[in-house]
Amino acid sequence: MHVIRIPSPRAVIDRRGLTTQIAALVEEHGPKMARKEILPLLQEALAQGREEIARRLVVKSSAGHEVAEAQAFLIDQILRIVHDHVVTHVYPASNRSKGERLTIAAVGGYGRGEMAPHSDVDIAFLTPIRATAWCEQVIEAMLYFLWDLGLKIGQSSRSVDEMVRMCKSDLTIRTAMLEARYVWGDQDLFEEAGQRFWKDVVSGTERQFVVEKLAEREARHKRMGDSRYVVEPNVKEGKGGLRDLHTLYWIGKYIHKVRSTAELVDVGLLTQREYRAFRRAETFFWAVRCHLHAITRRTEDRLTFDLQREVAARMNYSDRPGKSAVERFMQYFFLQAKVVGNLTGVFLAQLDEQFAQRPVRGLLANFRARPRMLKGYQVFGGRLRATSDKWFAEDPLRLLDIFVIADREGLEIHPETLRQISHDAGLIRDDLRDDPRANALFLELLTSRRDPEKALRAFNEAGVFGRFVTEFGRVNAQMQFDMYHHYTVDEHTIRAIGLLAKIERGELRDDHPLAHDIITKVRSRRVLYVAVMLHDIAKGRGGDHSVLGAEIAERLCPRLGLDEEETELVAWLVRQHLIMSATAFKRDLSDGKTIGDFVAQVQSIDRLRQLTLLTVVDIRAVGPGTWNSWKRQLIGELYGAADDRLRLGHAQYGREKRIVAKRAAVETLLGQGNPLIEEIGKQFGDAYWIAEADDVIAKNLAQFAASGEEPLSIQTEFYPARGATLVTVIAADHPGLFYRIAGGIHLAGGNIIDARIHTTRTGRAVDNFLVQDPLERPFREEAQLERLRTSIENALANRVQLLPQLHARPDARPRADAFDVRPRVLVDNKASNRFTVIEVNARDRPALLNRLAYTLFDARLMVHSAHIATYGERAADTFYVTDLLGGKLEAANRIKALETQLLEAASEVASAAVAA
Repeated sequence: MHVIRIPSPRAVIDRRGLTTQIAALVEEHGPKMARKEILPLLQEALAQGREEIARRLVVKSSAGHEVAEAQAFLIDQILRIVHDHVVTHVYPASNRSKGERLTIAAVGGYGRGEMAPHSDVDIAFLTPIRATAWCEQVIEAMLYFLWDLGLKIGQSSRSVDEMVRMCKSDLTIRTAMLEARYVWGDQDLFEEAGQRFWKDVVSGTERQFVVEKLAEREARHKRMGDSRYVVEPNVKEGKGGLRDLHTLYWIGKYIHKVRSTAELVDVGLLTQREYRAFRRAETFFWAVRCHLHAITRRTEDRLTFDLQREVAARMNYSDRPGKSAVERFMQYFFLQAKVVGNLTGVFLAQLDEQFAQRPVRGLLANFRARPRMLKGYQVFGGRLRATSDKWFAEDPLRLLDIFVIADREGLEIHPETLRQISHDAGLIRDDLRDDPRANALFLELLTSRRDPEKALRAFNEAGVFGRFVTEFGRVNAQMQFDMYHHYTVDEHTIRAIGLLAKIERGELRDDHPLAHDIITKVRSRRVLYVAVMLHDIAKGRGGDHSVLGAEIAERLCPRLGLDEEETELVAWLVRQHLIMSATAFKRDLSDGKTIGDFVAQVQSIDRLRQLTLLTVVDIRAVGPGTWNSWKRQLIGELYGAADDRLRLGHAQYGREKRIVAKRAAVETLLGQGNPLIEEIGKQFGDAYWIAEADDVIAKNLAQFAASGEEPLSIQTEFYPARGATLVTVIAADHPGLFYRIAGGIHLAGGNIIDARIHTTRTGRAVDNFLVQDPLERPFREEAQLERLRTSIENALANRVQLLPQLHARPDARPRADAFDVRPRVLVDNKASNRFTVIEVNARDRPALLNRLAYTLFDARLMVHSAHIATYGERAADTFYVTDLLGGKLEAANRIKALETQLLEAASEVASAAVAA
């Protein structure tokens, strides 16, 4: 029988002392009247016990098991005290019948003797037959005591027969009872229930239990994001977390009746070394979970951004050069999650072996499949297995070769061999890293035409990737503390390589038509794959990771067997891997200077193709939802313009030809000979025809004609081509129009992702906005579209106070408060021939764009286009402006004053939002 033993138990709770005090109170007041005195006594004991446990967690911040066991011990003692008081004083029965027996069992995690401070208390009341009146009275009285103490009770009351029946039909109940632990009451009855459970429920259902538990685990992983490396992990339910460790224990217990995780070694499911890793990971996760409960004072198992810093501080992590305390803490967290994944693999492999060794009955009893040999490895059941314990020590090159063979042949590596590889990964030293054969094998794995993502993930999980490419080892399990990146650096990189392979295999033709078209045209596949592998290799080193990564590429590529030209191209791609997204999302692509500057950096069509492919997989591998049709459109637009410029040169890139082509496309949409193009189109300048898409121009002309002499026309519609809502406002142009429209859109719950502001020759403004909700989804419903129109109309009519209402709006992403985004303003007169380009980086808030636009209006500047990019909690808002006379902002003192005003506006919004 499992008994919880903790250091200095009486410092947590003194059961004997409390029992004596309760007996004295009953004697003085009687059982009924004493309840008013007993309850505060127990409440105080519970509070003091929790305080002592919290103190122990502070003193010994990583002692997860000790704290979890102390919490279970505290609840045990409370239950025992309450039980004894009820059966001794409230409902005493001197001559109980055989049916008037009751046992209290802890089940679930509490049954294991582990509890976080605010976990539910799961208990089972068991009776020999259907509960008698006395049993029901005792159970009810106990529950009322426990509820009044503020405990969250998960309870069941069943006879032994009912318990057996329910366990047979319900996997959750069966798993809970699997961990049943005697707490108090009739011990013989508890033993009898245990025997019935093993005999009537478990016997003969072992395989079924394993299958169902693993299916349950898979479903949970999918629900939680299906990766060990999501940057806001769930400590309990997430992949690689506590529940995965518990699943291994449950399986071991169900099959071998182990009573503790240590016994998994005795039954051959883990080695002693693996058990120590199991225990280390479990202790760490328990400590994190206990800290989460202590900080939030509730059942909180999600390690969200706002809690990560605090848990890291409580667990005594500190900053290091290039890595903050929270990043170091989370890196250790993900390394432990990785350990859990490895343990799961070897555990299940051992289980397979044990099941395979059991005698087969029936027709197949005399038939046994035979293993075959492949390049010195044994192949059986689709798995490669090393043939001796010294296999890798005899030739460390095999540590790479086995992964290449597995990939080539479409085989798995036997988890027992993966265990051996992890153990022998230390054999990888400089002589192997410099061996051309080893580097050729690695390059073959990286550029595999089969499934490099699967191969590289196994390579990484086994600990070989980080040993062979030591620079990659430094980003292993490294998180990026922001709301943009969903995965650790190594996981993001491997996913990006997998996406590249899928594009190459033609599996993502619909999602990435441009990438699908150009991937077969790049001059060097291996340049592309190596660049994807290295693009984030220098994260966490301090300094610009693109520049530092290029330096690593220049050192590493020759070792991998790339020639001088290939090395130079990889280094360039790593150094410039952010330039395409920055240009596409933060610059005006209708401005010839934007394209000219970009092309000057790129210089060749092959570089353009390579860079485009790297940009696409980099963005998409950030996480679910980061790639959308709007980004696809912008990247495609930039690629097309740059490709034209590189192929045809500047002369062929003339504005007149583009305008003629655009007019022809619009005429096709409106119908040949449509008078709108001549009648209304002539009111728009060349810049309008270049900036807007042909379908948007067609919509604008029709709306302009329909608006007639109306002072204001607002049109909103779902625009599937851009994955957004198109909002067009036609009104008499006046200063402040832009900031008011922006404020109205934000008050309606919209985020502006792009804005183009035009003024006709007759002085009317035609402003086009692309709008999404805070979760990057378009507004589609008519009620949403109407709300947008009404809100803009109210803002333009000055019926609402914009700034106070915007500040009062709740932030759609309140966890952004966990991040410190220092506002930054860049004023650039070289990025455009006609406009001054102003870029503001700041914390993303509902009032930000409106406040910045108001500041530009107040500085007597005209906004001609705005481009809004968000990267998690960070916004990058870019404005193309002129002064009121149409000239650039040239005066140094005026630029300095504007920078100060914009910084103040961005800081003001952040502080107002915090105050709100």
